[in-house]
Amino acid sequence: MNIIDPIVQAYSAQFSSEEDVLLRDIQVLTKAHPQANMLSGHVQGKFLEIISCLLQPKRILEIGTFMGYSAICLAKGLAEGGQLHTIEIREEDANKAAEHFQRANTTGKIILHLGNALDIVPKLQETWDLVFIDADKGGYLEYYSLVLPFVRSGGLIIADNVLFHGEVLAKEIRGKNARAIQAFNEAVRIDESVDKVLLTVRDGLLLIRKK
Repeated sequence: MNIIDPIVQAYSAQFSSEEDVLLRDIQVLTKAHPQANMLSGHVQGKFLEIISCLLQPKRILEIGTFMGYSAICLAKGLAEGGQLHTIEIREEDANKAAEHFQRANTTGKIILHLGNALDIVPKLQETWDLVFIDADKGGYLEYYSLVLPFVRSGGLIIADNVLFHGEVLAKEIRGKNARAIQAFNEAVRIDESVDKVLLTVRDGLLLIRKK
């Protein structure tokens, strides 16, 4: 189900800053991937870039690297000497992302980890300015609970796909992933330690600011 009319999406892209050559290449190369729809894409990527540039974070955490598109966008806002840690559980996708990071000349800026975020994040011992969650939907609540204590006061968590193709809008939510996203959304809604706003960008972005 397309929540946002494709005509509206095309109009939005038309009036957004263009992708750079590398990001366009990644988008083209990803079309052959069986889960190509997971790529952040033009408008969402530009949104992530601008948010990062506004925050100028020193430490960014991304859970779910996929092809590296969103990491490259987020890394553009890093403060001098800053780093982005991104975690991918699928080796094939991680290898592709690593190639894209090399082309983006992000050596020293983007640190790619292969494995389960639940195991990796506690070992990093970092305080995060910005976190982007875009991995398996069943794990969102665990990821949120795990990272929130490591986010600085005033720091931002962004969760992708929180409308989950419109399935969370049904009177009776049937799918396992949709139910997991709904549980995550509800947990954030009642969490008084954060401010939050759900944006209807692409498949839904939940912006969560730690008080």
